[in-house]
Amino acid sequence: MTKLLDAQGLEISHAGHRTRLKWHRLRKRFADPLFSAEVMAEGFAAGASMELDLRVRADGGFVVLHDKELEGETTGYGPIAKKSGSDLRDIRMKEGARPLILSEDLAGMMQATHPAALLQFDMKDDYEAIGASGIEHLAEHFRDIAASVIVSGGCLDLVMAVKEKLPHLLRGIDPTDKLYGIREASGWKAAETELRADLRGPTEPDTVYLHWPLILAAAKDGFDMIALCRDEGKRVDAWTFTLKDPEAGFSEEEWRSFSALMALKPDQITTDEAPATERAWRRRISG
Repeated sequence: MTKLLDAQGLEISHAGHRTRLKWHRLRKRFADPLFSAEVMAEGFAAGASMELDLRVRADGGFVVLHDKELEGETTGYGPIAKKSGSDLRDIRMKEGARPLILSEDLAGMMQATHPAALLQFDMKDDYEAIGASGIEHLAEHFRDIAASVIVSGGCLDLVMAVKEKLPHLLRGIDPTDKLYGIREASGWKAAETELRADLRGPTEPDTVYLHWPLILAAAKDGFDMIALCRDEGKRVDAWTFTLKDPEAGFSEEEWRSFSALMALKPDQITTDEAPATERAWRRRISG
């Protein structure tokens, strides 16, 4: 488990630009357990940017899990969308036999935070699955929390529903899959047009989440996605860059990719190895 006094893994400053390192799935290090309440508490105290995934339950509430089915991450079985909160109370995470974090529990964990801390709710279901009852649940439990929250998803209808019900929460969009498809079918110019439309659209996103290889592929062909987003007043999170060998640091291939990404000045990079990434960067920069 990580220690509170170890404040590494929060950001990298380079060429006058600050890039935050976001803790993917509430892990500061890959060795941390998935969706750890202890690491989340540490991040709240240290002012970290963190991400967790939410899956909708049958009763309109949510649980902090990534997969649709319980089997992969927990001791349970079957689709989460068919389980109520009470059904999930006795199920445990496979790592450490920890209880699952339900949305009702999560709200209670977010009453005291560092002012710089930010928690991303990455909604893994679309609006059709979540519906009005799910949005009402979010409004009931997260209207008066102290923590700064950004709600993100690939479904623009869902982000719009959050905007209407919880306008004080930040919003994020992830058009990555759509942009990959448009690039493949019609080229970068069409992808640029679509991205610009999303940035100017009614969701009014604070942050755009983009797969880092997509960002670099576009830049190689002369399309700077990050600059476009910045020109529209939006932040960019480049996901998910995780060192294969945290102790050794960057391989040559990883260094080429990461340094090229940093040159484009993303506002945030999602990683499962935040402190190791910061250390590896410092070692490379210092020679």
